[in-house]
Amino acid sequence: MANRQNQQASGLCSTEKEAPPLPQMRAGIALGSNLGDRLLCLTTARARVFVLTGATPPFLSSGIYESEPVECETSAGKFLNAVIEIGYSGCSRQLLAELKEIEEVLGRPPQHERNRSRTIDLDLLYHEAETFNEPGLQLPHPRLHLRGFVLHPLAEIRPNLILPGQTKTVRELTAELAPSASVVRSARQW
Repeated sequence: MANRQNQQASGLCSTEKEAPPLPQMRAGIALGSNLGDRLLCLTTARARVFVLTGATPPFLSSGIYESEPVECETSAGKFLNAVIEIGYSGCSRQLLAELKEIEEVLGRPPQHERNRSRTIDLDLLYHEAETFNEPGLQLPHPRLHLRGFVLHPLAEIRPNLILPGQTKTVRELTAELAPSASVVRSARQW
């Protein structure tokens, strides 16, 4: 019993049927798209995340930002980016697997090459105060604090959030970014 509780507390999914559900924890998810109808990809992905089993309100959603591609192929088009936050009562691995399924449904192949143009990109940024550093799951997202296209939208919905491993709020991290014209708010509502 204690082992099952430790697994649940650490985000490991238990396969035992009698395991109680995890308590709701807040999860931040970054959305990005630079292929096809970018806005449609973002809105469809957001709608699918909001109806996941285990997803609970309140649902928070930033405005949309347009940004230059970072470390992509030279011909890559601009991205639309946003950040959402949901309550989630499952484990981190389960949420990540569900996000990958949404990516596939929206046209992103499962073995998509890293830093290439894509119809949709869903990154699990954080799941409450959980920390992971293993292949396939790193929480909080390892480059979150360096990316303006993530920090600007996240600062809209959670400016006072202090991520695990950080001592500064999201607002403070955003203020420390080098000034850049490469991340511009494109829409407040979507």
